Amino acid sequence: MNAPEKTRENQAPKEKSPAIAAAVILAVVGVGFFVLPSIMLRLGDISVWLAGAFGVVFVLGFFLIFWLRARHQRKRGL
Repeated sequence: MNAPEKTRENQAPKEKSPAIAAAVILAVVGVGFFVLPSIMLRLGDISVWLAGAFGVVFVLGFFLIFWLRARHQRKRGL
């Protein structure tokens, strides 16, 4: 027999928490990307290389967060 399909009402809070965590991460990173140009312009007054390095680190950090999160979820079996 097939298992009954889960609807939104039947989902446990544990199943919703990864989606909530992803939404929070995306919101924080979205705000970060919104202010990134102004931060890079301020850092560019000090050093062009510093501004470029900050941008690269920020973008790589975005992917690193989701890579680590996926790795953690894989270990937990989510």
